[in-house]
Amino acid sequence: MQKIDTHFHIWDLQTNYYPWLTDNVQPRVIGDYAAIRKDYLIEDFLGDIAGSDVEKAVHIQAEHDSRDPVRETRWLQQVADAPASRGFPHAIVAYADLGATNAADVLAAHCESANMRGIRQSLIQHKVDPAATDPRESKLWASNFMLLRQMNLSFDIQLFHSDMAFGADLIGRNPDVQFVLTHTGLPMETSVQYLEAWRTGMRLLAQRPNVAVKISGFGFLDRQWNVDSIRPLVLETIEIFGIDRCMFASNFPVDKMSRDYASYWNAFDHITLGFSESERTALFQSNAEKTYRI
Repeated sequence: MQKIDTHFHIWDLQTNYYPWLTDNVQPRVIGDYAAIRKDYLIEDFLGDIAGSDVEKAVHIQAEHDSRDPVRETRWLQQVADAPASRGFPHAIVAYADLGATNAADVLAAHCESANMRGIRQSLIQHKVDPAATDPRESKLWASNFMLLRQMNLSFDIQLFHSDMAFGADLIGRNPDVQFVLTHTGLPMETSVQYLEAWRTGMRLLAQRPNVAVKISGFGFLDRQWNVDSIRPLVLETIEIFGIDRCMFASNFPVDKMSRDYASYWNAFDHITLGFSESERTALFQSNAEKTYRI
């Protein structure tokens, strides 16, 4: 079965600047990530996906220097256009600070790249970076957000369950924008109380028809995850959002710190063995094709 990976990253630390990978790094939600503080190029990704039946992939901005996010997009387009890359990445989700006065110019510059499809700006960045825009408090951010509809761009929405009420409101106020919830809504704990709050937030988001979800990011929860430990989260997410709004992703190379590439797709395959052929095609391929227009 053909598969599409809806969330991966590459980076060239000699060509581009990624502060979180090269500077005096502070602790992050992903814990110690020294293992990935090195180049991860398209040839590395192609090596990892060999034998996996992944035929297309969506690159998500990798926290490149926020002062020049367009540089990353232009570099990615050059990578995609090179024959050796086999078309990867087939879609690019870039970064833009929608709270900045130059947001319109940045979005327009991103759109000069043929594979540009959307934006990811974390809605929780302000909690760890005081200089970041709090989208809940910025009228300019809300105004610039409407540019996404005008430019036919999607929005990868990244937030914790505690912010899902705001997320649902944002999605509801922008019904013509395609939203994609990242990393299964970031379930970060396994306590009964925490997971019930996560379910409540996920159900709230799922009430909005213009949001899909990427089932991924289990390395955030547990670097030692296995098929049985993630099965409930995978199946609950599919139940909450429905077959036609769920997609799978690797989050490589970040989640390479947990498992090899094949382990992710083998797990998704095993968990969905009881689904029909058409349902599995939707989950592994056609939903991604529709959502990211690839």
